[in-house]
Amino acid sequence: MNYFELFGLSPQFDVDSHALADTYRTLQKQFHPDKFAAHSERERLQAVQGAARINDAYTTLKNPLNRAQYLLSLHGVELNAEQQTLKDPAFLMQQMEWREQLEELSHAPDVLAAILAFEQELQQASQDYYGQLSHQLTQAAWQEAADTVRKLKFMTKLHAELERLEDAQQDF
Repeated sequence: MNYFELFGLSPQFDVDSHALADTYRTLQKQFHPDKFAAHSERERLQAVQGAARINDAYTTLKNPLNRAQYLLSLHGVELNAEQQTLKDPAFLMQQMEWREQLEELSHAPDVLAAILAFEQELQQASQDYYGQLSHQLTQAAWQEAADTVRKLKFMTKLHAELERLEDAQQDF
């Protein structure tokens, strides 16, 4: 049983996050290891394994990027520990520009304002990529979706670096 089936959802990128959370709470109540304390050791072990699987499934499905990767894996496209590089020259140039922007932020006259502006730029680009990803997955364009996931992984890393820079500025 895959994660979507476990939660009674259609295997698609766009999911109802409220339904996902509600089903998670219901499943956790049913399979919580404390409910099996008086059962046999085998049943207790199965309850612990079931609860762990429910937690893994929920963690995967609630995060859009993880959900996309999981959905791709269901269709035979594995991205974990891959060595394939992105062959999109325009995005590679954009990556370099964003990296340069990130490096220059600490030299801006108003660093926090520059960080905020850059953060908004990254948020908009990420939203655009998530829109593309949703469309690609709906159209079963698996390889294109895999490339978009690669782009979003870069965006996630860049955003984390930006947050670290922002945190460092607020320590002053």
